[in-house]
Amino acid sequence: VQLQASGGGLVQAGGSLRLSCAASGLTLDYYGVGWFRQVPGKEREGVSCVSSSDGSTTYADSVKGRFTISRDTAKNTVFLQMNDLKPEDTANYFCATDGGLGCPIDYSRLNYRGKGTQVTVSS
Repeated sequence: VQLQASGGGLVQAGGSLRLSCAASGLTLDYYGVGWFRQVPGKEREGVSCVSSSDGSTTYADSVKGRFTISRDTAKNTVFLQMNDLKPEDTANYFCATDGGLGCPIDYSRLNYRGKGTQVTVSS
């Protein structure tokens, strides 16, 4: 079983990126899936989550109105569309599940976590 995040890169402030969380050996539709971000020396932040039970979504206040999480069942992938990026969005982004259906994802109970993809936003 593997989760692989991709789509990160270097972008100017105000730009956009779309992150992908692709799964192998695991059907993402069966689980709530969350995106997290981590900056060295800072506390990990839950960015967004999409539930399996009803498709509801949640967002951190810092990204509301700018980020959108979605699923593509056929591709077994969860996306994070990030618009109007800001320098403070710079972080390593990874996706994870805790085996449950809903949100938020309990980080202390993760069962699968991707390696992450680096997002760097220049001012």
